[in-house]
Amino acid sequence: MKIFILLSRVPFPLDKGDKLRAYNFIKHLSVNNDIYLCCLNDTKLQPESIFELQKYCKRIVVYKINYLSIAINLIKALFNGKPFQIGYFYNTKVKRSILNLIDDISPDHILCQLIRTSDYVKDVNINKTLDYQDILSYGIKRRIDRSPFYMQMVLKMEYTRLLNYEHNIFDSFTNKLIISEPDKLLIPHFNNNSIHVLKNGLDHEYYKPIKAEKEFDLLFSGNMAYPPNVDAVVHLINKIIPLVKKEYPNIRVLIAGANPTQKVRSLASKNVVITGWVDDMRECYAKSKIFIAPMRIGTGLQNKLLEAMAMKLPCITTPLANDSLGALDGVEILVGKKIDELSQHICNLMKDISLTTKLSENGCAFVYNKFNWEREIQKLEEIIHNNNSAL
Repeated sequence: MKIFILLSRVPFPLDKGDKLRAYNFIKHLSVNNDIYLCCLNDTKLQPESIFELQKYCKRIVVYKINYLSIAINLIKALFNGKPFQIGYFYNTKVKRSILNLIDDISPDHILCQLIRTSDYVKDVNINKTLDYQDILSYGIKRRIDRSPFYMQMVLKMEYTRLLNYEHNIFDSFTNKLIISEPDKLLIPHFNNNSIHVLKNGLDHEYYKPIKAEKEFDLLFSGNMAYPPNVDAVVHLINKIIPLVKKEYPNIRVLIAGANPTQKVRSLASKNVVITGWVDDMRECYAKSKIFIAPMRIGTGLQNKLLEAMAMKLPCITTPLANDSLGALDGVEILVGKKIDELSQHICNLMKDISLTTKLSENGCAFVYNKFNWEREIQKLEEIIHNNNSAL
């Protein structure tokens, strides 16, 4: 089968969650299908990105969206009622080129990732699958109260527009995917029970325990320009760690991930290390004792938790993140919402070796049994081939 995949980013290097998901879709689907990849791109294209993706694709086309085009289309979105998420990635000339490309390739199926790409192909008369991945509207909603007052009106407008768009685009696609059951139930459509939950997997041969000297007590990782990660790490350092310091005054924290904002960089201190881009995140996991993801906003599955658990780090998170993960509190993970709960979890793991061992072993087994790319892609192939028949 010829599958045309349309993405809002070039899915390599793997520095964002949507890239990781798209890359694994492409890699595993290419085993039994011909992949024709089309990407939008608003950054400098890295040559190694194309080299890596050529391993799996019959053809790759990248459309550069320049900042003038983005600015014009954001202004248009302000007046035409579309979400800024759509306006940012939309370009009329690019759409014409994409439609010509589809005519030239004549794919059997079109797979779009995120609603950002859906306007390009919504009217194409070919069986199509939309991977909502996360519910973007609720991701915006959760940011409203934690944003400066001057941004709240913009975010409220974007939330309303995204709700409408997520509903309206639903029927333009044969199949719909999403990353977790909680997100599925939030899609604003009466037929949201027809959405297929397709979890992320994990490369278990890559993410496995490594022996290394433990240099840090606590680790947080992720793309450090992504607002939910920025919010989480600021909350961790400014609110949670001060409580932990009452018992462990010299606790060392590692913040690892690409593109740290100024707000994140300002958190650096004698006991807080900010790495920026890391070539091999496994080294950060290996030299840390505990992993924490104190997420308060955002949606979807936290890949960072899968990776940390697979490498046998005891993990701490919030109900918001664990709702999508589905790990058993107190057995496979520790869950807390308030700062005193999260700080106490850290202290308990710092002093209780038996608890650390239990969470490390059970968490690793949980991820190994529940998150597998081959199994998820097999489900995706069945969805595509059966054109929306229930699995």
